Amino acid sequence: MKIELIEKIEGEAFLDVSCRQGKVRDAYVRFPHYRGIEKILVGRDPLDALVINPRVCGICGHAHLQATVRTLEKLAGFEPNEKVKKIREITRFCEMVQNHIKWFYLVVFDRLGLTYDFRTVHVMIQKINMLAAIFSGQWPHSSYALPGGVTCDPSQLEILQAKRLVQSVREHFVLLVGAFDIKNLSKDLKRLYDRLEERDLLYTGKSLDRFITFGSDSYVQSSKILHGKVRPAKLHNIREFGQEKSHAKGVTYKGKFYETGPLARTMLRGDLFVKQLHRRYKDSITTRIFARIYEVGTLLKKIDEHLRTIDISEPSYTPLEIPDGETMSAIEAARGSLIHKVCIEKGKIAEYVIITPTQWNLSNAKNGESSIIKKALIGAQCEATDIIFRSFDICSVCTTH
Repeated sequence: MKIELIEKIEGEAFLDVSCRQGKVRDAYVRFPHYRGIEKILVGRDPLDALVINPRVCGICGHAHLQATVRTLEKLAGFEPNEKVKKIREITRFCEMVQNHIKWFYLVVFDRLGLTYDFRTVHVMIQKINMLAAIFSGQWPHSSYALPGGVTCDPSQLEILQAKRLVQSVREHFVLLVGAFDIKNLSKDLKRLYDRLEERDLLYTGKSLDRFITFGSDSYVQSSKILHGKVRPAKLHNIREFGQEKSHAKGVTYKGKFYETGPLARTMLRGDLFVKQLHRRYKDSITTRIFARIYEVGTLLKKIDEHLRTIDISEPSYTPLEIPDGETMSAIEAARGSLIHKVCIEKGKIAEYVIITPTQWNLSNAKNGESSIIKKALIGAQCEATDIIFRSFDICSVCTTH
């Protein structure tokens, strides 16, 4: 039995692996920390969640803030205008982009022993955060989104500044990673592929080949892929369950485990590059890693579209009262679908539930049903466990909220 502390992730996790003849026989994931955000929220004013929930994670604060806002807006039966929607998507997509870039180089390239120019990577991250800050005021832990809209009211000059920043990031990105052409990979994409091939990892880490997305926005719609068929995904079919020796809860959809995240999103969108990879390598680490970095270009294009079509004359905010009641909503974060559920009684939070992407991807098996991470690990070479584990872009602090 090998018990390993996985570091250099957002937080910490233990991966317990049983090996025989160099291959993984069994695996169990443990998250050692307890944070209690859901308990802290009980008894508080619903608007307190706007400050507390973004602190769940140091990486996806925009996503947690917006998930909180959308849940409260849904309770009030409010739908924001297109200007508000586009501003929120711009900032959230910026957050996803900078996460993907950091993960690609600081985690994947680092673990595979590939060199890279950190200065160039840092310039892209810095510019994308500057772009987000035009609308959010700062990053991380911004407080610009609230039920009824956003606090910013961008000028035409600020939109122009944002356009220049996103164009610069797009140019840097293409120069660094190359074109997403499966028959003609170049630059860092080619270097990554060659290293995976050199280490016989191209087909490693195949899982259940089930994908799910609960967020619905201009980029992706709520749906799942099961047995190759796309069907709607409904929030009320989600179930959490406790796990031994871990402060993270597992989660299933109709009793089955599904993978969420960039691979799920790009598969559900039918993006050609990812579909071509999937036909050859299925849901291996190759497809999973390439899908995440591919999503950077797609999100940057979507940000640019929003900046070119936003109507800044629309109001940024509409006053809103939050009623008693119970509801849940979902939003797409960097690592996958983020779900928030709230119950408000007599003007106070009676219950708050947060279900994070890592809960989906790193749940342990239950009732004989193999989970995403367990299926990906069992049968793999023991020395490949680290890169398989990290291919899911683990976030411990989100998962142990």
